Parts: sequence; C-alpha cells; structure tokens
Amino acid sequence: MGLVRQVTIAWAFGVGEAVDAYNYAYVIPGFLLILLGGINGPFHSSIVSVVSRRPKAEAKEIIETVNTIVGLFLICLTALLVYFAEPITSLWQGLTASDVGLTTKGIATEQLRIMAPMALLAGLIGIGFGALNASNQFWLPSLSPLLSSVAVVVAVGIFALGDRTDPWQGGRVLAWGTLVGALLQWLAQIPAQIRSGLGGLRLRWQLGHPGVQEILAILIPATLSSGLLYINVNVDLFFAAYIPQAAAALGYAQLLIQTPLGLVSNMLLVPLMPALSRLTAPTDVPEFKQLIRQGIIVTALTMLPLSALFIALADPIVSLVYERGQFTREASQFVASILVGYGVGMFVYLGRDVLVRVFYALGDGDTPFRLSLLGVFLNILFDWLWVGQFGAPGLAVATATVNLISLVFLLLFLAKRLGGLPLLAWSIPIAQIALVSTIGGAVSWLVIKILPASANFYWQCLHLSLAGGMGLLLTILLIVPLKLPEMELIISKIKTKLKL
Repeated sequence: MGLVRQVTIAWAFGVGEAVDAYNYAYVIPGFLLILLGGINGPFHSSIVSVVSRRPKAEAKEIIETVNTIVGLFLICLTALLVYFAEPITSLWQGLTASDVGLTTKGIATEQLRIMAPMALLAGLIGIGFGALNASNQFWLPSLSPLLSSVAVVVAVGIFALGDRTDPWQGGRVLAWGTLVGALLQWLAQIPAQIRSGLGGLRLRWQLGHPGVQEILAILIPATLSSGLLYINVNVDLFFAAYIPQAAAALGYAQLLIQTPLGLVSNMLLVPLMPALSRLTAPTDVPEFKQLIRQGIIVTALTMLPLSALFIALADPIVSLVYERGQFTREASQFVASILVGYGVGMFVYLGRDVLVRVFYALGDGDTPFRLSLLGVFLNILFDWLWVGQFGAPGLAVATATVNLISLVFLLLFLAKRLGGLPLLAWSIPIAQIALVSTIGGAVSWLVIKILPASANFYWQCLHLSLAGGMGLLLTILLIVPLKLPEMELIISKIKTKLKL
C-alpha cells in the first residue's frame, strides 16, 4: 500500500510544487511516526517489556498513565512545530536546495502546521501497538498502518477529480490526507484496547507507579537509541555526497534490502518481545536462554539464505526492478554493488535487533543506548575507512561492520548478565547454515549465468525465479538433515497450518 500511495501521488502531482513542498514538510512528522509509532519502535518495545508481566488491571493503570504523560509532552511538541513551522521548513530547504521557490516554502510551512499533530498521534499509536501486542494481539497492529496509505490514496483520488492546477490546494490535500491517515490508525486501536481491558481515553497521573517508572527507564534511552540510528543514516549521506550518484544509489539499494528485513523482523520480533518479557524471573532463566537461542537461530535460518541470494543475484534483481527509462545499465551495476554490501550484513542487522529486544525485556535500555552511541562514532570511522577502500559499497559494508561489533558486545554483556551463554554451541549451527546458504547462493549464481539473458520483462522474472528458487530449494534440502530444533519447529508449524 505504501507503493500504491507513492504511485498515486506521482500520478496526481508529478514533481510539482505540492509534492516538492510535502517532501520537506513531512521530514519531522514522518520521522516521529516511524520513531515513536512504528512496530518494534521504542514506545512499542518498552510497553510490551513491562506490561506483559503484569495483570490487566495494573496494566490498564500503567498504560493510561503513560498515555497521559506522553500525551502532554507531545502536545507541547506539536505546539512548537506549529509555532516554528516557517523557520523549520526554511532550515530544511536552506540545507538541501538554495533555489527552492517562495511558493514551495509557503506550501511546506502550511503542510507542516497541518501535520504537526502527528507528533502526538505517533506516541499514542506506539503505546497502542505495545498494549495490544502485550495481550497477544498481532493482527490489528500489523495491519493498521495500511490506513495511513489508504487515507492519502483516497484524498488524492478525490482531489484528482477536480482542478489540479492549484498547488496550494494540492498541498493541503496531501497534508490533511496524511494527518487523517495517522488519526485513523490510532482510532482503530482504541476499541481493541478497551475490549482487552488495557486502557482507554481516561487521563491518569500515577507517575510514582513502579511499572510507569520502569517503562520510562526503558523508553527514554530506547528513544535516544532509535534517534542515533537516524543520525547514522545522515552520516552515510554525508560521505555519499562526495561520490556522484551515491546517495540515490543507497536509497534504491536500501529499499530492496528493507523489504525482506522488514517482513521477517515483524514476524520474528513482534511475538518474541512479549514471550521474552514473561520469562524474566530467576526461575525462568533456562527457558529465557532457550528463547534467545531460538531468536538467533531463526534469524540465521531466514537471513543467511536470503543474504546469499541477494549477493549472488544482486545485478539481475536491480535490473528487473529498476532498469528502465533513465535508469541505465551502468546505474544497475552501481546499485547492485551497494546491494551486495547490504546483503552481507542482513544477519547481523536483524540479530542485533533481536538482542536489543532481549535487553528491553530485562528492563535495560541503557546498554543498547550506550552501544548505539558508540555505533555513531564507529560508523563515522568505518565510513571513512571503507569508502576509501571500496567506494560507495563501503558505506554498506561499514553499516554491516558496526552491526557486527554491536552484536558481539550485546552477546558478551548478555552472557555476563545471565551467568553465561553457550555461545560456542550456538555458533556451530549458525556456521552450518552459513555454509549451506553459500552453496545455495553459488547454485543461484551458476543458474543465472547459464540461462540465456533477455531484455524481456517476463523472461527476466522467470530467469530470476528459477535461479533464486533452485538456490533456495537446495539450501532448504541441505538444512533439513541438520535436524535443528528451530527448523523442525518451523516445519511442524507449517504442517499444522496446512493441516498436513
């Protein structure tokens, strides 16, 4: 639906002033919606880690208090965004494009004022996500973001039936459609929360409640950690500015790599968080460790085969998706080289996220924050080192290097906190999966080279499907004999769902 939304906006507005201004105005509201309101974001994670361990009556008091505290803070932030809308949009435009017209600046200022309440809605959405997941409700939180895209598509569709020549009116339609979408996303959660006994719209001020204090202790460093990841993105863009077309190429490669990462991370992390949070008593340590192993091994089972396929098939993947019009063969090869770099780091990226959620389940937001802070400096260092060594792909390799270092430190800190972890025993199946995945990737690469190439779109789809499918099938056939408990669990679940 996000793709449909972007295609609809492009159809109605092209690259005109309304959508140009919208890109500036949406920077802060969009960042807050992802940071505060996103699944697996800091609000979601902190709520799940605390509420999952408490009875519903107490959970209701905690959630309503957090809603009140966060709501008051974000209302103040909303007011600041409205008041300072003009200097904020002028700052962004001054940093990114000196030739932005006065009309575009004016439209962006009005759009930011319209979308400013998304700061409040983002926090409430994130809290609602956490509350519903804590009660083992995953369907609605996973699908409610669709409402944001649907609202914009409907608004733009209605607008397109009339006069599209007024950029001011078009800008208002985009802004109001975006705000209504966020509002609908929040409103959709409220009935489910009330039915579950996890709080409603009541204002409550129990700041001294231990559960509230525990959430705030996780929430503040978790939010700062997520904000530091955003800083890393901008560090990459800073170094990319010295390489022609690198910034655009990074964006194209990231879009491809985030699709499987986003899908698998939601499937894995969303149900894992409440399960971990319910196993933090001293008597639960063996089961807690087993759940950590399951999270890491399932990450390896999903990410390592996909990583091998992305590395082996980077060029045909990029060519199939992007290579048309102004996107030339040279551009495909450039983006493919960066995609290989991102593919190398898929396992450590998601593995780090799994371990961060383990610390949140333990009520510890400080350790991930300190490592994220260290990660900013490491990212600067490795961007500088690897860009000189590999060019633009070095930016992707630097990201993978930082995530690998963070993963190792998180495991070491976790082992110390839990009285030891069988890290060597866990590394054996991971190494086996990596070897098998490499074989599968090599087969995919051979198939793609043997089959005759063609510019025909449908042949490219068949070509890529055959190569990827054969490599993935071989990987699965080689993994099954390893008799990993996690793989057997996945197979049994699939058989149950298919009633085999």
